[in-house]
Amino acid sequence: MKILVVSDSHGNRKALMRAVSVTGPDMVLHLGDVAADCAIIRENMPNLVVRAVRGNCDGFANEAAEDEFVAGGKRIFMAHGDRYGVKTGLNSFITAAMYRNADIALFGHTHRNFSMEYEGMLILNPGSVGTGQKTYAVLEIEDGAVKYDICDLVL
Repeated sequence: MKILVVSDSHGNRKALMRAVSVTGPDMVLHLGDVAADCAIIRENMPNLVVRAVRGNCDGFANEAAEDEFVAGGKRIFMAHGDRYGVKTGLNSFITAAMYRNADIALFGHTHRNFSMEYEGMLILNPGSVGTGQKTYAVLEIEDGAVKYDICDLVL
């Protein structure tokens, strides 16, 4: 299973669609700011699974602040990160992910890509697909193994 992980598109739907087209994912996860940008994916690719959470710039969006689910046999926890203070540290976010028994914990908000493993859990921030350097992440889950890449978006 190939999962495109994006965050902080901030209205740059062209960049978001470019990340989808170059990746060819089975699923797209949007970590907020601006989750409404996912509408263009849903319109153009109605069979593609798209999940999103709201970020601090999403106002009254319908998306939940957090999501947790199983994909490819792995428990995934995703949140924008602002509510966990990820710009100043990851302790609260990691604690929340551990409480949920996550195998993979995804966050955005900082606009800087980041990855680490903590007690067997992958913690990943894809950076911002919409501003600055424009990065995204690709998760591949196969036979219980998780591989990932953080990629630069070329428009």
